[in-house]
Amino acid sequence: MMLDPPLIERQLIARFVDALRELPEVDADLEHWEPAIKHGDRRGHDAQVDLRVAGKSFVLLIEAKKTVFPRDVRQVIWQFREASHGLPKGQGEEHLSLLVAESISPGAKELLRSERVVYYDSGGSLFLPAPGAYLYIDRPPPKTLAKSVRALFSGRCAQVLHALLVQHRDWFGVTELAQQAMVSPATASQVLTELERFDWLVSRGQGPSKERHLREPAALLDAWAKQLASIQAPTLRRYYVPATKADTLPMRIGEAFDAHDVQYAVSHEAAAQRYAPFLSRVSQKRTRVLIGANADAAIGDLGARFVNEGANLAVIEAKSPGELLFSEKVGGLWLASPIQIYLDLLRGEGRSKEMAEHFRKERIGF
Repeated sequence: MMLDPPLIERQLIARFVDALRELPEVDADLEHWEPAIKHGDRRGHDAQVDLRVAGKSFVLLIEAKKTVFPRDVRQVIWQFREASHGLPKGQGEEHLSLLVAESISPGAKELLRSERVVYYDSGGSLFLPAPGAYLYIDRPPPKTLAKSVRALFSGRCAQVLHALLVQHRDWFGVTELAQQAMVSPATASQVLTELERFDWLVSRGQGPSKERHLREPAALLDAWAKQLASIQAPTLRRYYVPATKADTLPMRIGEAFDAHDVQYAVSHEAAAQRYAPFLSRVSQKRTRVLIGANADAAIGDLGARFVNEGANLAVIEAKSPGELLFSEKVGGLWLASPIQIYLDLLRGEGRSKEMAEHFRKERIGF
């Protein structure tokens, strides 16, 4: 989608020219705002910049967009290749098509670099491979993009991602996915639209019967893992349960919660050990619990007391049943889903990250 109104587009291009001028041995002049090339009925570029880098001259033909995701890259490359047929030849200057955008996702940048497509975004990232000149500046995504991506991996949107990853071999319609994820159809549709922009989905059918399938579960899980540091961790309560051996504590916890009809799911190392043993001993049991009066009563029955050190039980506060999605009862104990266990391990301490990679390989498989 083209930037609108044109003033925003001009501001973005002007920032790009200023960024070029700040580089050593680089001079840039903005020559045209109007389309520089018109070929038949095709629209021309948005601006032209004359660039000199260490004595080499280039003409940059700029295409401005608001946001660019992997799905958009194919269209950009096709558009640039079509436009290149009308570029002047043999006039002593190299003509380069260049993408300027308010934000370009990391995945889209990687694809653009692999195709050697010149780009710049408002965060200050720049890639310009040209004969006799090579400019590459990689900076964090602009705050607007970072915020929108972070929102995709938190709250109810994360429940949709969870459903897609747990059932990554299945095809889903919006309504069915919403039911699985315990969210509204509007939320499910919004998440699917975002994932399509990252080119992680395939679709079939049209209209109400349209279905999607997650074809890149590993890429989605990798992206979620990278976002964990920027997402606020849930509240953790630490307790010491007296007179209980480490190997019998999980069943005591499960029995107490079951007796009070409390929704819970053991996670972290204690759960991972049951699926894919890795550690010789797990001293602390971490459990996701739907907090309420019943949970407090169950914890009271255990004789648990708050501690700052030496905890053998950690309660991760869940505020809605959606945070306990896809839990499974194994050997009389509710365990969190493998996806949730993996993400929780990545937030842990000690050898938990090492265990996370072992668990992902042995239990998740992608």
